[in-house]
Amino acid sequence: MSELKKNYEKDVKSALMKKFSYENSMQIPRLKKIVISMGVAEALKDKNAMQDAMKELTLLSGQRPIITKAKNSISNFKLREEQGIGLKVTLRGNRMYDFMYRFTNIVSPRIRDFRGFRTKCDGRGSYSLGLDDQQVFPEINLDEVKRAQGMNVTFVTSAQTDSECFELLKLMGMPYER
Repeated sequence: MSELKKNYEKDVKSALMKKFSYENSMQIPRLKKIVISMGVAEALKDKNAMQDAMKELTLLSGQRPIITKAKNSISNFKLREEQGIGLKVTLRGNRMYDFMYRFTNIVSPRIRDFRGFRTKCDGRGSYSLGLDDQQVFPEINLDEVKRAQGMNVTFVTSAQTDSECFELLKLMGMPYER
């Protein structure tokens, strides 16, 4: 069991129970999954861009991503229906906790001009953030990176409100702005 999961079971659950005074322990919010997604617009022009992005996303997530495809054809963008335009990975279980630990303790401090993430959740118990560059992850070999690629990271929780989601992620180590 990962260090973060042990911390959640031991400290975070009790702190959330005390703060929000739940009637049942099953009401305590938990982290369900982490979704990492990348839009690869370069794939329309360069055939190797999708393979490079897939390799990098596999390195930083620990599992193989799936290709997201276009739903409609758009002639102005030279986009055809069912053409691969992005990648995404859904992390659950131990991989999710390992990624969250690395993200909060190793990756976040490496972000340039980092002062903390914004404190606004989505209103339904999830938290999303965007990164401009994949090079902040230590798994990525900087010599092999051909282009800077941004990504979106979504932390999906079982929280019902923004305040519950914010408090859960804060207690699990997410660095928020003051």
